[in-house]
Amino acid sequence: MKIAVIDMGTNTFHLLIASVNDGELKVLHKEKTAVRLGKGGISKGFITEEAEKRAIKALKRFKETIEIENTTQIFATATSAIRNAKNGSDLTKKIKEKTGIEVRVISGDEEAEYIYNGVKQALKIGSDPSLIMDIGGGSIEFIIANSKKIFWKRSFEIGGQRLIDRFHQNDPISLQEKESLESYLLKELQPLIEESKKYDISTLIGSSGTFDTLSDIYRMEENLEKDPDETEFPLPIDHYYSIVKDIISKKESDRLNIPGMIPLRVEMIVVAVILVDFVLNTLDLSNIRVSAYALKEGVLLNTLSKVYNKVI
Repeated sequence: MKIAVIDMGTNTFHLLIASVNDGELKVLHKEKTAVRLGKGGISKGFITEEAEKRAIKALKRFKETIEIENTTQIFATATSAIRNAKNGSDLTKKIKEKTGIEVRVISGDEEAEYIYNGVKQALKIGSDPSLIMDIGGGSIEFIIANSKKIFWKRSFEIGGQRLIDRFHQNDPISLQEKESLESYLLKELQPLIEESKKYDISTLIGSSGTFDTLSDIYRMEENLEKDPDETEFPLPIDHYYSIVKDIISKKESDRLNIPGMIPLRVEMIVVAVILVDFVLNTLDLSNIRVSAYALKEGVLLNTLSKVYNKVI
């Protein structure tokens, strides 16, 4: 059996195709593409016509790949941009009409659950609680958990594209914009700050694009090769702080020249690292780990668990 999972994020669409034989999972194909579904409309509560066209074009290409692989099942999930847009349901209908792909819009709570399932498959969280963080274009998910259970989880609709629209008008970002963003985060993330006081947390586990890119920059600095089979990426916290300082000080064209940076991340990474910095410093966390798995892997594992009635 072959299964395709499509993660329709606010900034990036991901496709994962895997084969399953007797519960054994093998990834056959992974790709991502910048769709920027939230660009131009997310802060106003709608998806622009241009973004709709980009989404349908990307999904048609995904569908071609899925058909070439003779995949039997497709599970497509949509997150913050579509679940909060006034015309989100209209877009899912258009996608069904034009590509045949049925899209399931998931809640922020479901999103956090899937992210946890993906992360705990990628690395050994351990018995002590860690804070898992996933930065999307529309929302940010936080999960306090260990390898056995989730203690607390929440999705905040303050993702990267929303923060850019509100706080990042100058390039490089101005000190006033940075301070305004940090004040906003202090107010919006109070539930996380209060909840974290109940647990002895020292480690932040990052999943998804921002953390992947930061790890890639670190690898380039240290001339470290990337193992295609690894599921946890390196990012020592002292290197993290030096990388972030460099990113925040540069304008977009200069950020793009940082070895390891990719065009897909160059715009959103400034507000994203300010957000990560805020969490590390406010919660007094001393360690960073980076998971290679996130939502799409969590959806795949959840689906297979139901099919085989066991944890894959």
